[in-house]
Amino acid sequence: MHAIRLHAFGPAENLSYETTVADPSPAPGQVRIAVAAAGVHLLDTVLRKGERGPLPELPALPTIPGREVAGVVESLGDGVAGLWLGKRVVAHLGFAPGGYAELAVVDVDRVHEIPANLDFAQAVAMIGTGRTAMGIVQFCELGADSVVVVPAAAGGLGTLLVQYARHAGATVVGLAGGAEKVALVRANGADLAVDYTDPAWPGKVRARLGGRHATLVFDGVGGEVARAAVGLLGDGGRHVVFGWSSGEPYALEGVSEQVLGPVMMRRAGGPSPVRTLELRALAEAAAGRLVPAVRRFPLAGAADAHRALETRGTTGKVVLEP
Repeated sequence: MHAIRLHAFGPAENLSYETTVADPSPAPGQVRIAVAAAGVHLLDTVLRKGERGPLPELPALPTIPGREVAGVVESLGDGVAGLWLGKRVVAHLGFAPGGYAELAVVDVDRVHEIPANLDFAQAVAMIGTGRTAMGIVQFCELGADSVVVVPAAAGGLGTLLVQYARHAGATVVGLAGGAEKVALVRANGADLAVDYTDPAWPGKVRARLGGRHATLVFDGVGGEVARAAVGLLGDGGRHVVFGWSSGEPYALEGVSEQVLGPVMMRRAGGPSPVRTLELRALAEAAAGRLVPAVRRFPLAGAADAHRALETRGTTGKVVLEP
């Protein structure tokens, strides 16, 4: 099969497109998927550089990166019901990589059938980024009185948070860097789309809100953008932190609340919190309430996808297509 392999940790150029990689075989309880779309996550770029991030350990080299796939089940391991064969499915592979390839294997209990109105790339966006969005919003009650600020609103996660808040009736301020991204945020339904590279942006937001204060900041960016966004909050406002892509965490005592992965899982509850959030994400997309934005690259362009993601040159969820 064709696949992307990493033989040494380092820059994006180390991602090697190879045409003679051995096909994986499904173990008992697994299915093999003919991959039509593979998700690219910021964590993939961290692991590629040799940093393990939140994972317990780095993958053994050589490795095929990628932990989100969608496609058609084309082979079954022992003990898997025959009804899965030929199904359009999506799965998060968990800690096991292997997604940047034409074929991927995964435990059948991680697999979801794709709703009919979603294509493969959209399904990949919802199984990873959508799951995270559902994990974040479970900490917030939004309504017509809410004024929500979303930094990085043109990204895959920001796009979904804007849509969720708008569907709940909130007034949404979407922040993005540059005129092109701002236009996408506006088209996505934000009441106010603002270029955060303009030093005067906080004052412009205050003027447009006409005396209203923000009630909630959804923050995965941190740094100066977060600091300025939190400055828009009124009394009782909340700063919900789920990351800091700027590399600089920001928190304000009594206002900021971290809702990172383990916290999300505890709130979701149930025997399989991850699956609970995945099912919610797919249901929201199937109902048309959340429509993921997708940036597509060919599988052979994985290095380009990584570079674009690392330099904030993407909008929406980044997906590789074999």
